[in-house]
Amino acid sequence: MEKHLNIKDLNKVFNDPIHGHIELHPLLVKIIDTPQFQRLRNIKQLGGGYYVFPGASHNRFEHSIGVGHLAGELAKTLKLKQPELDISERDVLCVQIAGLCHDLGHGPFSHLFDGMFNPEADPEHKDWKHEDASLEMFDHLVVVNGLAQEMERYGLILPPDLTFIKEMIKPLKSDDTEWPYEGRDENKSFLYEIVSNKQNGIDVDKFDYFARDCHHLGIRNNFDHQRFIMFARVCDVNGRKHICSRDKEVANLYDMFHTRNSLHRRAYQHRVTKSVEIMIKDALLKADHHILTKGSGGTTLCLSKAKTDMEAYTKLTDQVIERILHPCSCSNEFTPSPLEEARMILQRIMSRDLYQFVGETKVCSQGWTGTKTWPRLFWPTLIATPAPKTNIYMGQGIIVVTLDYGMRNKDPINTTYFYTKANPTEAFKIPREQVSKLLPVCFAEKILRVYCKNSASLRDAKFCFQRWCHENDFLTEVTLYSVRWQ
Repeated sequence: MEKHLNIKDLNKVFNDPIHGHIELHPLLVKIIDTPQFQRLRNIKQLGGGYYVFPGASHNRFEHSIGVGHLAGELAKTLKLKQPELDISERDVLCVQIAGLCHDLGHGPFSHLFDGMFNPEADPEHKDWKHEDASLEMFDHLVVVNGLAQEMERYGLILPPDLTFIKEMIKPLKSDDTEWPYEGRDENKSFLYEIVSNKQNGIDVDKFDYFARDCHHLGIRNNFDHQRFIMFARVCDVNGRKHICSRDKEVANLYDMFHTRNSLHRRAYQHRVTKSVEIMIKDALLKADHHILTKGSGGTTLCLSKAKTDMEAYTKLTDQVIERILHPCSCSNEFTPSPLEEARMILQRIMSRDLYQFVGETKVCSQGWTGTKTWPRLFWPTLIATPAPKTNIYMGQGIIVVTLDYGMRNKDPINTTYFYTKANPTEAFKIPREQVSKLLPVCFAEKILRVYCKNSASLRDAKFCFQRWCHENDFLTEVTLYSVRWQ
């Protein structure tokens, strides 16, 4: 008699607003149904962007599912079109898991936590990134949920496949001639370009967030990732296999990088978005040692140290601001809450009393690379600048915004390979001159942006900022009105 099939061993169908009905392997579903993955439901994809764009309510949860799906689609397409690549079902499943778990390590409000809060709260570990936590959280997820046995039941070989998955989540950026990975041999090098492509930045992570973010922001997406997947092909380049695209797709890939730049310019680095994020960052800094989270072994950790303990980090999401806004304490007017300063900053966000934009100045990063010194150059000039009556020098907000095509000041297409219809096995690069004379010359710019935390000091701050820009030969925007002192 035929055995009854366990419903849990069937693929599960998800109805996604971006990719439609998608099927996920039962092992991926088991990973999704864990507290470590479910916490992503409470971490906004665009951080403070939701306070500016009402539609940007999507979270890391659905993005991660989308990346897992697209990773599988690209791997399966290559497997079907090029059987000589010897892509196994194990390979496909590992790639899907890497795509699904690539963002497990994000903290509250996504990039705000590792990009803005952490460097100030924990300067000894200022270079810590969410990818580091993704690796730790993945290990933690597998152990506490007993998934190692499930992985082996579905055909994975441990520990090599676990190593492979983590190498895809955080691949190395290396030009070494020696093969740097352990999870797969060099003949499977192209698999490392699917989830996070350090070669040229063309990967399924971007495919999903371009489509998803544009959908929720109400911004048109000119890049068709499905078309890229259909034309993707693996070719041998100097003894290593790379994912290549058809030569006729080069203009579309430039559009992809332009879309990335446009999203940063119009949404991710939006002036008001950054104002809100600076305020959230300031509130988290004020609350750092007063919001304690229970970790492993009964230890308690503050916000900036929770990232060192995955049990504590699992409990850390965007909901931390609710703990600040509505603290559970016995504080009263005589014994104010230690979170009061942080709460007042968040209350300003809720009442739309935001830090005011003072001005910005920009140069092409090829023109001046010393952007890390900008704040140090800026403040001494402010202190020496006479301004009437008010002290504006302390407590301003300074950020340096980078707008580029994903590879700093380099043209990403210079590291992208193509093939022709006539010769689909030979990879080559396409010089920019053959694409268009209208392509950008500068692929990155740095913007110094200044915000005023006290509205009463805004006029003085604008005066000082204009003077600093003039003395250092930087241009300010025409929208920055001229201020004259009598």
